[in-house]
Amino acid sequence: MSRTDFTLSDFDFALPPELIAQQPAPERSASRLLDGTGPEPADRIFRDLPTLLRDGDLLVFNDTQVVKARLFGEKPTGGRLELLIERVLAGQEVAAHMKVSKKPAVGTVLRMDAAPGQPAFRATLLGRWPEEGGPLFRFALESDDGADPYTLMERHGHVPLPPYIERQQAQESASDAAEDARRYQTVFARVPGAVAAPTAALHFDEALLAQLEARGVRRANVTLHVGAGTFQPVKTENIAEHVMHAERYDVPPATQQAIADCRAHGGRVVAVGTTTVRTLESWAASGQAQGDTQIFITPGFRFRHVDLLITNFHLPKSTLMMLVSALAGYERVMALYAHAIRERYRFFSYGDAMLLQRTAP
Repeated sequence: MSRTDFTLSDFDFALPPELIAQQPAPERSASRLLDGTGPEPADRIFRDLPTLLRDGDLLVFNDTQVVKARLFGEKPTGGRLELLIERVLAGQEVAAHMKVSKKPAVGTVLRMDAAPGQPAFRATLLGRWPEEGGPLFRFALESDDGADPYTLMERHGHVPLPPYIERQQAQESASDAAEDARRYQTVFARVPGAVAAPTAALHFDEALLAQLEARGVRRANVTLHVGAGTFQPVKTENIAEHVMHAERYDVPPATQQAIADCRAHGGRVVAVGTTTVRTLESWAASGQAQGDTQIFITPGFRFRHVDLLITNFHLPKSTLMMLVSALAGYERVMALYAHAIRERYRFFSYGDAMLLQRTAP
């Protein structure tokens, strides 16, 4: 098969539903790691990673922080609704997905569910975003004490777990909610703004980071605020017709220099997660170190920065399956996924990981 005639069906595979992880591993670095860099798949534990990297390699992490972006409330009529805040705008305004049986009119004031003992807060529907007819809704948030949107999410919001984690967050126990708030977040999360975690980085704990540093593996950070569009299904059999969602990214000057130094000394750039790949390759393609990206990486893509990729296992027929196939080769990736299913690896956000090497130019 040539590199230009892939269709959506080529990225499909049968996944037993019991392999979709509903809870994280007891310890972050105790998850499994499928090493796909050699001629044959190798089954390892994630804490083996330092033995697979070498002095001078550069790990690039996404330091975005997941915010408690899922909020519940009701219309003046009493009808229930759910907001998933995708982006904080200027002042008190936010852009959000809205799940509701009948959309309220512009100007409607929604009464939002407040945490016990906290001041009441409201959301006023201002219109669509980013333009009239846009995919999101624009709201102004207002509370009795004037708190900003990030504070309101932290007080009243729920961790926006992916749709394939079946626990209903409005009904989950306090212990579940506390555990998700801790584990659906990297240990180095720094910049608030994501509604989904950069899941490959969830496997790193402080002990493993210290071991990697002792081995001479360097670290750098980028930021990409993962949006809910990361779970958006591809609906067109012709993948070229798919329109990617936009996400904000930033490649700091220190990271740009770290990559240059890594290259100068013969090291390898190891992207931790597909969000890091999207960030680095957006920077390479556009020349812009900051901005919004809608980059769509499919087989045939020419990579400029990434040599190795640490990633979790992705949904069938997803843009992320296309990205990893572009990096490591379609046949190889599909064979690794078949191995992972046979060996009962755990899939998706709370699942296990794999290590891939770039074979594309």
